[in-house]
Amino acid sequence: MNIQALLTDKITQALIAAGAPSDCEAQVRQSAKAQFGDYQANGIMSVAKKLGLPPRQLAEQVLTHLDLSPIANKVEIAGPGFINIFLAPEWLASQAKIALADAKLGVTPAVKQTIVVDYSAPNVAKEMHVGHLRSTIIGDAVVRTLEFLGHHVIRANHVGDWGTQFGMLIAYLEKMENEHADNMSLSDLEAFYRAAKQHYDQDPEFAERARNYVVKLQGGDEYCRAMWRKLVDVTMYQNILTYKRLNVTLTVDDVMGESLYNSMLPGIVCRP
Repeated sequence: MNIQALLTDKITQALIAAGAPSDCEAQVRQSAKAQFGDYQANGIMSVAKKLGLPPRQLAEQVLTHLDLSPIANKVEIAGPGFINIFLAPEWLASQAKIALADAKLGVTPAVKQTIVVDYSAPNVAKEMHVGHLRSTIIGDAVVRTLEFLGHHVIRANHVGDWGTQFGMLIAYLEKMENEHADNMSLSDLEAFYRAAKQHYDQDPEFAERARNYVVKLQGGDEYCRAMWRKLVDVTMYQNILTYKRLNVTLTVDDVMGESLYNSMLPGIVCRP
């Protein structure tokens, strides 16, 4: 149940009964201070101005048409024409009991839609930084909320698994004659990345070889693809462990990496 919507409807009907137009706005808001009750109706003054009435006079007329039992145990006029509403604890308790007996906690299901939520998006061969973790947690909260409301949600984990950096990594792995990529931890990959970047910046021959590997990788070269897959797999394995630790619902099936679009590029980028 939406208490604010319920109070808005009842006060709006009381305003109309007191002579306000049908499009009047009750402007019900949660009170900023406990002394003003749980909710306040702030729309009396603007409606009174349109009707040419003193706000308090209109507020008094509204109260004669307003029945908030058993919702509120106290309703009062304050200041120039605010209506303060104090909710009845017994009514709140009864509504909480009803909500707890409902699997959806009394939340009205939404009209079902298919919604894509793009979140987390870590980079391959790097640990997730605080920005990735922030996106991961907020994104999963959004996904859970949308699913709770009844929507069909598509999780999209758009990982950074394509580009020049893979040429660097493949070239450096080859240079180090490292054939143990399957057993590398993510911290090893971090070190490899830094070393590869240093070589790329300082060694023109290495940089050229790295660029060639990027071209081969994008062209489907089996060796480059195999090395690239090792880097992706070891990274995502570590990321999945992090997701499980955070109780995040992302899985490997939700990965939609940048590499997904490589085969689509010829049909998108047309040369004259």
